[in-house]
Amino acid sequence: MAESGGLRRAYGALLAEVDAGGFGPAPEGQLSAEQIVAHLVANDELMIQATEALLAGSPFAYYELEEDIHRPQLDALAAEQGGLRGLTALLHTTSDRLCGLVDQLGLAAETPVETHLREGFDLIVDESLPWSRTLDLHTRVHLPKHQAQLQMLRA
Repeated sequence: MAESGGLRRAYGALLAEVDAGGFGPAPEGQLSAEQIVAHLVANDELMIQATEALLAGSPFAYYELEEDIHRPQLDALAAEQGGLRGLTALLHTTSDRLCGLVDQLGLAAETPVETHLREGFDLIVDESLPWSRTLDLHTRVHLPKHQAQLQMLRA
């Protein structure tokens, strides 16, 4: 069973960091605050799609996220949303939507989802996992990792 309490808290902490602002430029090779938020929005959309598939009764869902290859897409999303402010508003919406869907999952949260995740060296998954496990990784590893990156970018 999945419930969104922990996920909502993780998003709350991350969004508080984003809302605080005051970010400096990213060190060479690192994502900017704008790119981090765009990455999280894009990731939410992917997680929403997989969660909706499970809610629709699909016996199979697919979730793939690779952080490094999407910089041009992240920049395009940032431009489309009008920069950090627009991205932040969108992240509030997508995270809330994901949490609402997670609350509806019930036993469907145990459905195996083909998961391909590559985030640096600390988060690499390439297997079928119960969706609840992927949601837990997102809550305990992925969101705090990006929250820490944002803290380091604060000028």
